[in-house]
Parts: sequence; structure tokens; C-alpha cells
Amino acid sequence: MKKTVYFIVLTAIVHILSACSGSTVYDEYAHTPIAGWEKNDTLSFEVSPLLEAGHYRQSLGLRITGAYPFMGLTLIVEQTVYHRKRKIPGECKIDTVNCQLIDKNGASKGQGISYYQYNFPINIYQMHQGDSIHVAIRHDMKREILPGVSDIGIKISKIQ
Repeated sequence: MKKTVYFIVLTAIVHILSACSGSTVYDEYAHTPIAGWEKNDTLSFEVSPLLEAGHYRQSLGLRITGAYPFMGLTLIVEQTVYHRKRKIPGECKIDTVNCQLIDKNGASKGQGISYYQYNFPINIYQMHQGDSIHVAIRHDMKREILPGVSDIGIKISKIQ
């Protein structure tokens, strides 16, 4: 009996430790209307002040359905970094992320069955303790309304 309890406790601790990602400081998604994401609809994310200085990897998460009509998606990611301790205004960085969703053979590059999950790197930035970030994302496709885009997300992880 004592061995069984010990085994259960040890298994629980291993699961808890493996589930935690200590390097991820922000991971949020915003929903878009499945019927169509309009070109002038900007998704916004507010990242709280960072607790530690260091290099941070930023990536974009994307979820689409089978209703998405294109092989790719171009997104404009505008980030404003607000420095808490320095007396300079927010620093603005704009990245264009070209997301290739379907390969040449018509197969999805994402993971999933009815909803496809994609992750694309944005950049690596040097951040200071207390810096906060405002991220705004919009699409840059010729079509005004994009059907099938379900969620857009931002993940920020500290590089160890």
C-alpha cells in the first residue's frame, strides 16, 4: 500500500512539473468571426510588465477551419514596447508574417482535423525588466473579409 501511494504521488509530481513551461510568460488567443475576419478588424494583445530582463522569443499562433480559401495568409504584427524605467516613448516594431498554410500537394502544414493549428516565429527581442508590450495584428490580404480564420494568438517565451 505504501509503495502504491508513493508511486501515485511521484507520478503526480512528474505530471505537474512536465506540464509547466517556466519559460512562457504570455500565451493568449483572440477569436475572430468564423464568417469572416474583416481587413479593418485589428486584434489586440496587452502583455503585462515583464518580471525579468533577457531575450524573448515571440511567435504567432493561428487556427483556421477548412473554410479558409487560400494556401497562405499575410499578417501585419505591430508591437509597441513600453519601457518602464527609461524616459523614452514606446518603441514601435512592425513585422510582416507570411504564413504558408498548405504545401504544393494540397496538404495542410498545420496540426488538427477540423481546426488546423499553426505556429510561426515572429522575432527575438531583448527586453528589460518592467517592459510591457502592446501587440496589434491585422491581415493584409486582397480579400476584405477572410472566412475560416478562427483564432490568432501571441506566445512570448524567455530564452534560457
